[in-house]
Amino acid sequence: MVQTLPIFKFFRNLRRRRVLQRYPIDPAAFHAAIGDVPLLARLSEGERENLLRLATLFLREKIFASSGNLDLTEAMKTRIAALACLPILHLDLDWYAGWSTVIVFPTEFVRPREAMDDIGVMHEWEETVGGEAWELGPVILSWADVEASGRCDGYNVIIHEMAHKLDMLNGPCDGFPPLHRNMAAPAWSKAFTHAFDDFNTRLDRGEHTLIDPYAGESPSEFFAVLSEYFFERPTVLDAQYPEVYALMCQFYRTDPRQCTHAPVMG
Repeated sequence: MVQTLPIFKFFRNLRRRRVLQRYPIDPAAFHAAIGDVPLLARLSEGERENLLRLATLFLREKIFASSGNLDLTEAMKTRIAALACLPILHLDLDWYAGWSTVIVFPTEFVRPREAMDDIGVMHEWEETVGGEAWELGPVILSWADVEASGRCDGYNVIIHEMAHKLDMLNGPCDGFPPLHRNMAAPAWSKAFTHAFDDFNTRLDRGEHTLIDPYAGESPSEFFAVLSEYFFERPTVLDAQYPEVYALMCQFYRTDPRQCTHAPVMG
């Protein structure tokens, strides 16, 4: 029996093909927007073509807005789209379903925070951040932090926030994104829990870590920060937590240790 795509997928794919035909990003403009990002220079020609395709769709399916008197140009939006699509380069744009807006500030912005302590007292404070991802809401970015991303030094605000969005696909942001069918949830939980506990033990001992200490804040931040290192400094992550690295290769279907991001299936 011939299997057919669900009707909504058929029309979605048809619409996307039309977008690619009618609103293609000029390759020269795409190169100009990402040409000074060392992380993206690692990609093969085929991967760059796929990134261009995904970025084109991302720009049409997401709404971009600026705040703080930022003049958000097409080149800036293209750069954001390209970096945002790197984590799903070997997946699909549907992994970014359920939200529609990207808001860009000129620099870091202040967000109110609140948390209840162990004895039931609510504490409120303000935090300066370079990015934020809201469940079912927008991704908010600092352009200054976008410009600092992709330098292969472990910092990438866009990958960090996109990892949070992937994490939220199956519920609360908890460091446990929806896994592929061939991936075992207990193996993911065991490896990440062990690594998270080990990382915080090292921090408690005052050890210097090659991975940003912010990863120890929570399981969700651990997954997001490690996603940054997975793409930006893969050898560091692999050396520190090889079991986690192997699982992330399966999840993102790529191995950034190679010269190109060759797909990793299975």
